[in-house]
Amino acid sequence: MKLSELSPVAGSTQVGKRKGRGAGSGNGKTGGRGHKGQHARSGGKVRAGFEGGQMPLVRRVPKRGFINVYAKPLTAINVAVLNRFEDGAVVDAAALIEKGILHDCPYGLKVLSNGSLTKKITVKAAAFSESAKEKIEQAGGKAEVV
Repeated sequence: MKLSELSPVAGSTQVGKRKGRGAGSGNGKTGGRGHKGQHARSGGKVRAGFEGGQMPLVRRVPKRGFINVYAKPLTAINVAVLNRFEDGAVVDAAALIEKGILHDCPYGLKVLSNGSLTKKITVKAAAFSESAKEKIEQAGGKAEVV
């Protein structure tokens, strides 16, 4: 195979529509832009959320609560997922990624209590819900905060 022999898969590429090339093309005259108005003009684009000068919805709705923009969100998993590991295993973010349960865990792991646990395992995570901690310890395992 040579570079000159390469071609895209059939149906994966399309030829762009040619605007303003006569009425028979279906995109003649106004070229699909309609008559007049901001969108008909060249450079007539508006930013997301712009409402033509009206006070935008985002600014009309009152703010509620506090949002920490510096918060590092933890990756959550449920106790039921931990049954995929063998008895006596040590489970942390790296083990979950290796097993294919998670694909990424940038800021840490939090274990939640959905489901039940039948294996006796040691779980290392940044945080545990109270009920998840109880379920792990009831099964004979350990919940270690890292």
